[in-house]
Amino acid sequence: MGARLGRRARAAGGSDAPAATGAGPAPYERRVRWLREIQSTLRERRPERARQLLRLLRQDLGLEGNLLTDILYRNVALLNLVDPISHDLLVNLARDLQCPKKDHEPWKSSDKICRQLIYHLTPHSKRKLHRKTQNSLKSSLQKTLLVGETVDLSGIPLSARDVQHITRYLGSHGVELVILDLSFTELSDELLHRLLPSLWALPRLTQLLLNGNRLTRAAARELTEAIKDTTKFPVLAWIDLGNNVDVSSLPQPLLVGLRRRLSQHTSLPTIYEGLDLEPGGGMAETAVSTWGSAAPEPGPEPQGCCAR
Repeated sequence: MGARLGRRARAAGGSDAPAATGAGPAPYERRVRWLREIQSTLRERRPERARQLLRLLRQDLGLEGNLLTDILYRNVALLNLVDPISHDLLVNLARDLQCPKKDHEPWKSSDKICRQLIYHLTPHSKRKLHRKTQNSLKSSLQKTLLVGETVDLSGIPLSARDVQHITRYLGSHGVELVILDLSFTELSDELLHRLLPSLWALPRLTQLLLNGNRLTRAAARELTEAIKDTTKFPVLAWIDLGNNVDVSSLPQPLLVGLRRRLSQHTSLPTIYEGLDLEPGGGMAETAVSTWGSAAPEPGPEPQGCCAR
């Protein structure tokens, strides 16, 4: 189903939706471009075009059907959403476009939600102040020798040679590693496959952040198979696979394997984010969510304009 949705999104997007892997923009860049176009069409008073773009974005992130509340809260197959924050914001945006608030300029509320989504789907501003290079990779690994517990390589585009370098580093310095952040590194299924044997051997690794890359459901399946083996990833508690190519929900065996490794936790975290400065100096608002938090009782999807 996810592959079919991906094909539909690429067909509907034309040149805006290039091949999921290899050349072309990363998936998050395509999604951000759609969100910026939604913002511009709303300012131009073209809400129908904005709704078309939202449907395209929703399909690209793995949502399907027409009633978003049904999908988010009632469809058992999607209860294990990989990125509930984005999906909640998409629900709010759909409601806002369908039923704009009457006490504001119609586009302002939707524009705010778009800005929240853009912030959530992109590397944080503090990581975009300069383009990270090979020197940044070496610097990050050298600093980790002092810190010991966290390796943050987010925002550094990784090549096959970089992955080899990381593999060697983990083999000699990974014993104390607890958190590995590989988000927004252009990581593909092939590169992750090369890296996995070094990752599952880490004795203290509890968090693996892989969001914002070029990973597909094939990578999720490979991680699931690794998690089934109790000798691999012995204490891993969470894997963040959000904002990749077509990974919209986590396979149940993957969640079961994670829970077994951290049985004292009754829920698993999604993404914890604080406030961060946007490039313009303002504060970006982000949602905070926990995996085990109860979903709000859904109401019917608005079919026409409603009173606010």
